[in-house]
Amino acid sequence: MRKLWIGLTYLVFFLLIAAPLGKMTIGAFSEGFGGFWDALTRPEALHALMMTGFVVVVVTLLNTLFGIMMALYLVRASWLGSRVKGLLNSIVDLPYAVSPVIGGLMIVLLLGPDSALGAVFEQIGVKIVYAFPGMVIATLFVTFPLMVREIMPVLQEIGSQQEEAASTLGAYGWTTFWKVTWPSIRWAVIYGVILTVARSLGEFGAVLVVSGNIMNKTQTATTLVYQDVENFNVTAAGGIALVLAAFSAGLLLLMEWSKRRKEVH
Repeated sequence: MRKLWIGLTYLVFFLLIAAPLGKMTIGAFSEGFGGFWDALTRPEALHALMMTGFVVVVVTLLNTLFGIMMALYLVRASWLGSRVKGLLNSIVDLPYAVSPVIGGLMIVLLLGPDSALGAVFEQIGVKIVYAFPGMVIATLFVTFPLMVREIMPVLQEIGSQQEEAASTLGAYGWTTFWKVTWPSIRWAVIYGVILTVARSLGEFGAVLVVSGNIMNKTQTATTLVYQDVENFNVTAAGGIALVLAAFSAGLLLLMEWSKRRKEVH
């Protein structure tokens, strides 16, 4: 019976991961390395990859900053009532329950050019939807729980005794954070950063709705893959998708390496 379950596990792994990845690799190199390279170096692909990189960098910085703050509030803020913390916890988990497409639609309805807030931003010369800021907000919405959920268990595990002791000895808030709290949560932050980058690279639904998928303007790598598939350009779609998959897999391997390094230390 045990061998049967092991065999079924390997079969599921092959059908869901190995076979699609192999098919994608074959498609990417269906016209040889030259076709693969041409797919990556065409102007729209270079712009899409560059736009993806910009979104990933900005989202990761914002997610790290606000994710640490939210985790600290949810675990350490005694002045927040249990009902408020429960509400904030539910809001943090909202992207897990809501489809990214619905999240993108909510952003369009809230900040789009036809909304009151969108009109205000348009008047001061700031375009949110169908522009870079909207893409950042959409990706941030999808990735926000990753950092918070990595840090919160660590904060709960270490407790607040050391921080309280530092405060009693006269340490200021920032000093307590950098000298006491940060050394305890830095690995959780690293894991959160890696997961955020990997998730940001692969985000599609929310960004497609918010960006409008405008070539050489608001198109990311994933939306370019979607467009190539729609145009039956399998080689081009496979090439971009393979690069994204390889980068994400490398990030996950980096996370596993960092976990082993943490265990050694």
